[in-house]
Parts: sequence; C-alpha cells; structure tokens
Amino acid sequence: MVVLHGNCQAESLRVLLSAPDSPVRTVRIPPVHELTGDDLPYLHKLLGQADGVVSQPVRSGYRGLPIGTADVLAAAAPATRLVLVPVIRWAALHPFQVIVRSAAGEPPIVPYHDLRTMALAIDVKAPPVGEDFVRAVRDISVRELRERQHRHGTIDVVDLLVEAGRQACQVVNHPGNPVLRGAAERIALALGQTWESQDPGRVLLNSVHAPVSPLVVDALGLDGAPTPDWLVHGRTVTDDEVREAHLDWYRRNPGVASDGLERHAEVARLLLG
Repeated sequence: MVVLHGNCQAESLRVLLSAPDSPVRTVRIPPVHELTGDDLPYLHKLLGQADGVVSQPVRSGYRGLPIGTADVLAAAAPATRLVLVPVIRWAALHPFQVIVRSAAGEPPIVPYHDLRTMALAIDVKAPPVGEDFVRAVRDISVRELRERQHRHGTIDVVDLLVEAGRQACQVVNHPGNPVLRGAAERIALALGQTWESQDPGRVLLNSVHAPVSPLVVDALGLDGAPTPDWLVHGRTVTDDEVREAHLDWYRRNPGVASDGLERHAEVARLLLG
C-alpha cells in the first residue's frame, strides 16, 4: 500500500496509480494543506502499514504540524520506500501568469496573477513583447524545475512538460494529463513496477483553464488554435473581465502588486525592461 502526500497534483497522481490495471495499491488522504491535528493518529497508522510513500517536498513542521516530508517518513515503517516528486510549475504556456501568496488572500475569479495587470496596478504599462520573451520564460521554468528536482532529489518531469506541448498544463500549477501519466509511470518504476498509465477519460486538474495567446502558439510551435478566454469551473470568462476584477482588487489591497512583481523579479524585468 502506497500513501501519496502533497497537494492537488499528488491526488491526481494517486488517481492514476489507483487504476484497475495498476500494480500499485494506494490510499486517499487529505491534501497536506487540509490536514489537521485530529488527522495525525490515522495518518500515522496508515504510514506504519505503508510499503511506500510518494511525497512532494513539504517542509518539516508545515502549518505547525509534523506533516512535512521528513516528518511523514519518520512516522512510516522502517522499510517503507520513499519516492519524491516535484511540485510542478510550468509557465511556458502562460508566460505572464504567476502565483502570489499574500495576507490579502486570493484575487477574485481566478487565484492567478498576471504580471501585466500587476504592472498596470502600479501605473506601469508593459511594452509589447515578442517570441523571444515566451521562450525565455519557458527556459526559466525549465531551469527552476530542474533546480528543485536536484535540490530535493525528486523524479524528473521536465521532458514530460516539454514533450506535452499544448497539453502540458491548464494553468501554471495544474499539469495536464500527459504529464501526470508520465510522472505516475515513473513513480511506479521507482517503486519497482513497470506499468503503462491509461488515459483516465477526463482532465484531472480541470477547474481552471487559462488563455493561450497567439504569441505563445507561434513562439513554441504549438498545435491548435489560440484560446482567448478563461474557462473557470466550466464557465467562460473573458481575459478583460479577469483583468478589471484584479485591478479593482489591487486598489483595495495596496502593496500586493508591487510585492508580486518583486517576488517574480526575473520575469518582470524581462517584461518591463
């Protein structure tokens, strides 16, 4: 029995690994950000029976609880095999999109920030960019993911993202099915099993789909037409609607936009000069 520990990406991998033809038996647990102290006795009981733990890197004492990767492994049986998988972030399809954590919480409609909108919020208009910008952001994503993989000793997924093209992700932190399936196969291999993951018949991380611009399609040589709108829980939302809602939110939460641009300074410099 294998326990998968992490965020929504970990749960999607568990869904694939629990397919009827899979050689791996899994058990579902809450995502790490939903675990509470009341869950710990049940988690420890599962870990004591586990043959393997598949975990994204989670810092020790996360949210004040012993639920980091090292904490989880310490609670597992001594013979339990550990497989680490990276937290996947991929900006190649959405080079202006970033994630910003702040005390203000999340902006309305979608919890994703746009560097151009954050710049507008501080009265800076981003100049037009070309295909070189898109490819540079892709290369930054590759570099950062490889660094995280090396630092934490995880399985490698960079090639899966590059090869998936248009299906690599729906938003920067929701990898597409081809990437998840490839990662699930590599997890199984790390657990000593050879297995080919089948399509689950649905998009696993399907809550939000971001627009893919003509610039990105051309710069990366992608198949398919650009998509101008968001799809949010099945509802079409225009990019203009998201932008206006976020600009209003930044006005009500001063400092978030400037902090976000500073947090993502490397790409912001490429965009704004």
